[in-house]
Amino acid sequence: MGLSYKVVLWNNYKKNYDKIIVLGMLIYLVAFAVLTVVLNPETTVETLILRAFGSLAIVMLHIILVIGPLCRLDSKFLPILYNRRHLGVSMFIAALVHGVFAIIQFHSLGNVNPIYAVFTSNMDYGSLTNFPFQVLGFLALLILFVMASTSHDFFLGNLSAKVWKRLHMMVYIAYALIISHVFLGAFQQETSPFTIGILILGFLIVALLHLVAAYKERKVDVENTVEKEGWLEVCKISEIEEDRAKIFTIANERVAIFKYDGKLSAINNVCKHQGGPLGEGKIIDGCVTCPWHGYQYLPHNGQSPPPFTEKVATYQLKVADEMVYIHQEAFEEGTEVEPCNY
Repeated sequence: MGLSYKVVLWNNYKKNYDKIIVLGMLIYLVAFAVLTVVLNPETTVETLILRAFGSLAIVMLHIILVIGPLCRLDSKFLPILYNRRHLGVSMFIAALVHGVFAIIQFHSLGNVNPIYAVFTSNMDYGSLTNFPFQVLGFLALLILFVMASTSHDFFLGNLSAKVWKRLHMMVYIAYALIISHVFLGAFQQETSPFTIGILILGFLIVALLHLVAAYKERKVDVENTVEKEGWLEVCKISEIEEDRAKIFTIANERVAIFKYDGKLSAINNVCKHQGGPLGEGKIIDGCVTCPWHGYQYLPHNGQSPPPFTEKVATYQLKVADEMVYIHQEAFEEGTEVEPCNY
């Protein structure tokens, strides 16, 4: 959905985004191959492919996981977020190559189905030094497949944003499985602590960024308000930037109060597309524009301009002595509310 209300298909931005992804993946694979040949020339081609694509998938997964918190901390990272799904699908392809080669190399030469062999060749689940770590990787690959295959907006629209978002939050389950898969594999087969050290460092970076972003978000949730006859005092007019919003938590819902053209309007903060934070966007062409993917809503009624049909809830505002007040009860989605002049 574009700024002039046109559906964004395969535009130049997306093409350039994908070119950067492909180029980055190729550079990594070539660099990994060269370093392996120089430092460990006895490595077989099969092992080289396994390690190159496996490590590439892990690096890409860490990048994907830090994009979200980085965008919460600094809007300069938002362009990386716009087509993150493309990055996720590319990561799945790298993981799939790794998984297929692992199954072929270790489980395809017997008289048992290779997939069945993954789960039955080693049943020593009670041992740390002999735990069947390949099972964890296979389960993670299944989750990544589900996410990649449902990444298109067709599934987002038919599953609903809430269900689709919950489905794709499974990336954290996949991440836990992959961390365990790599850690146990390195623990059992690697003598160098380098792999485990890099893995721990990556986990700490992901965890730290999520905690810092969560702390920043928590300050919005605990914003102090004073109730006066059903109205909540939220802020001074001067605290809201022109064509921008300030976010507050009202009755356990995040609400964005926008300031534009000498008026104030309040709408629910959650975009109907992927749950993006509308209050972190701005007014463009008279519309609230989501910072994630450009979905737009009219500030006075929470409706997307035709032909789009998305709607968000609206709230009533009033101003007294330069202070902004909001009524804590939301109107139905798409309800028109007279903007508050100041």
